[in-house]
Amino acid sequence: MPVPPGAPAPPSAGDVLAAADRARGGGDTSRYPGTLTARERLAVLLDADSLVEDGLLAGALPADGVITGVGTVEGRPVAVIAHDFGVKAGSWGELTCEKQIRILERADRDLLPVFYLVDSAGGRLTEQMGFFPGRRGASAIFRLQVALSGRVPQICCLHGPSAAGGAYMPAFTDWVGMVEGRASMFLASPRVAEKVTGERTTEEEMGGARMHAEVSGCGHAVFEEDWQAVAAARLLFTYLPSDWSARPAVGTAREPEEQGWEGVIPEDPVTGYDVTAVIDRLVDGGSFFEIQPDWAPEIVVGLARLEGRVVGLVANQPCVRSGAIHVDSADKAAHFVSWCDAFNVPLVFLQDVPGFMVGVEVERQGIIRHGAKLIAAMSSAEVPKFSVVLRKAYAAGFYAMCAPGFEPRATIALPSAFIGAMGPEASVNAVYARKIAAIDDETERAEFVAARVEEHRAEVNLLRMAEDLVVDTVVATEELRAELAVRLRHADGWTRTAPRRHHLVSPV
Repeated sequence: MPVPPGAPAPPSAGDVLAAADRARGGGDTSRYPGTLTARERLAVLLDADSLVEDGLLAGALPADGVITGVGTVEGRPVAVIAHDFGVKAGSWGELTCEKQIRILERADRDLLPVFYLVDSAGGRLTEQMGFFPGRRGASAIFRLQVALSGRVPQICCLHGPSAAGGAYMPAFTDWVGMVEGRASMFLASPRVAEKVTGERTTEEEMGGARMHAEVSGCGHAVFEEDWQAVAAARLLFTYLPSDWSARPAVGTAREPEEQGWEGVIPEDPVTGYDVTAVIDRLVDGGSFFEIQPDWAPEIVVGLARLEGRVVGLVANQPCVRSGAIHVDSADKAAHFVSWCDAFNVPLVFLQDVPGFMVGVEVERQGIIRHGAKLIAAMSSAEVPKFSVVLRKAYAAGFYAMCAPGFEPRATIALPSAFIGAMGPEASVNAVYARKIAAIDDETERAEFVAARVEEHRAEVNLLRMAEDLVVDTVVATEELRAELAVRLRHADGWTRTAPRRHHLVSPV
């Protein structure tokens, strides 16, 4: 049919193909030297030539600033969202939101894990009515992320800014790896904050990678380069199933990195040591993937393999704050336990805990409330749980680290273990406070306390704990790995209980 005079000619096939090539070329990257483009990041993440992209020609801008589609990671299908900072600073317009909503809807329908490569300045204010208030705006993205939570892994690499409402995209994922010096996350930029509060600060101080990894806990790891964050995300995925109904794949067993145990755990219960030295002797060599190593370091959490089987480790860290559980460490452990339970990862608790931190400051911070979160998460977890008492296990710290009342498959103790409502010295001082105060002679007082401490140790001892079924077995330190491995194998047939309620009411 001839084109009417004056009417624009429809694009030819060549025009359409050229437009597609321009869209694949992405935006202007000349202002951002040293960073990978959005498509280069996807090339690191995905198996070669596996991306099937949607919405390539959306809008007048290249892919409208976001690449969405499905690819594979080691042969497993995944959904991807990758912001292109070279296109309007990766900002979200109406079609940017629509593309992200559509891929998340597919992930929800097809149970696809989602990888987010975030690099966005936030909403495109020139398209406010498109991205902000409506049913298909940014709020729908967050609703879908919440709907996917606990059903499929959601893994985020933060390569640049994640500003304003867009900062919630990383917050709803399971793991956030941030690139130092470029990644940032905040609800309002320093410029906006200064206008509202008068506070003057920098992007790095307000929402940089180190701040979130060490102070806020919103970041899980910090990397120097783009490719390192993506490679870590790809590695993390190997520990997880593709969805909540599956279980992590069993890998090839490897010997631990370290073998000898002599001197690793000091006999003196107040002497600090690095619990990662214990972990290195328990798990398969090179398999420990620590989560949030720089935040609340008095507790160590991470994924590892034990004779090829994936486990989640929750360990007190005696060389930091004596391993006492603080507000942030309770939150850190609670999130990790909940994550492992969601994706069928058995849990191993390594106890060397003096209890929860006490004092005016932590009480005002809500240590009871935060501790309740940890106990609730641990108690609710239905995956096989194993509790190992390395040395001391005192007070409510013993509870929070999966005491027998929370039904671990086994409570295993090393010969150095001591379990009690409090340490012997503290217990004696509490019980005999008046009598101790009444003894004027310093030597006599010390002798009295020492005698009562020995009496306490004789009464509350490991053998009695085993006789009373508090402890299921006592093993030599060098036999602990083998003991855990065989118990994990025996738990392979575990099942969940039938649902009895919607969910618990989480502590505030």
